[in-house]
This record gives sequence, structure tokens and C-alpha cells, in this order.
Amino acid sequence: MHRLHVLMLAAASAFGTAQAAEPVVQSATSPVPAYDAALAQRTGADERGMRRYVLVILRTGPTPVKDADARKAMFAGHMANIQRLAKEGKLALAGPFGDATGDWRGLFVFATADIDEAKALVATDPVIQQGEMVADYHSWYGSAATMLTGELHEKLVRPTP
Repeated sequence: MHRLHVLMLAAASAFGTAQAAEPVVQSATSPVPAYDAALAQRTGADERGMRRYVLVILRTGPTPVKDADARKAMFAGHMANIQRLAKEGKLALAGPFGDATGDWRGLFVFATADIDEAKALVATDPVIQQGEMVADYHSWYGSAATMLTGELHEKLVRPTP
């Protein structure tokens, strides 16, 4: 559970989700941030610029796929499923963990507050269907700017020649 807390704190820091209970008083020299109502609506932001998500931790499952060709096909399906869910606006963020210790493999952040909906979406993934991975589900309250991650990511990927 300690790892989950570290992950959530890192995500909160990365996306600026720490919010004061009282509004910050602007000094005479500080510019007032520009509120963008259309962007807030598009990202599902509440009055604090936040929204509810479901954070999914993918862990090593009970039946790893050992056949090289079957494994390659499964992970191709996994990536295609991620792309589909992102394009549908259901998946705000996804990625693997970089360390080889423990059984944590990756994470999903779904743009829903409903854990049952997130479970249904995760069930469409070949790595789950084949038992390569299992999923743990957690409600998460984070920056609505997380919804812009995919859009911004596309601007960072260099085209292949």
C-alpha cells in the first residue's frame, strides 16, 4: 500500500492537485490566473479544477503467457485497446512502471468515478482476459488537467521517417 501512496503523491505533485481549502490571495503584482470555462467543461473540472477518476493498478497475473508469438499478439492487442479507450475519452492516462521489482506492471487512470464502469473497461483488455495481469481499483480525485495528457502526448511523439 505504501507504493500506492507514493504514486498518488507523485501524481498530485505532477498535476498540481494540491488545493488550499481557502482561495489564495493574489498580491498586487501577481497576475490573476485566467479561468477557461470551456476548458473546465471539456475536462469535467469542478470548481477546484479537479474531477473524480478510477485509478487502476495492473499487477502480474496468475497465468503469464509464455509463447513468444501469443505474447506478442496479446501485447499488440493491449496497446490497441489502450489507444481505443483513449480515443473514446474513457482513458485519461496509462503507462508501465519502470522498475522490475514487485508485481506492479502498470496503471490506468479512467475518466469515470464509477469503479464498476472501470472494471468493464479493463475487462476488454487482452492482458486481463488471458490472465497475464490482474487489476486493483481505487477512487482518485485529481486534476481535471489529467484529461489533457493524451492530447499533449500526441504533440510530443516524433513522426517516424
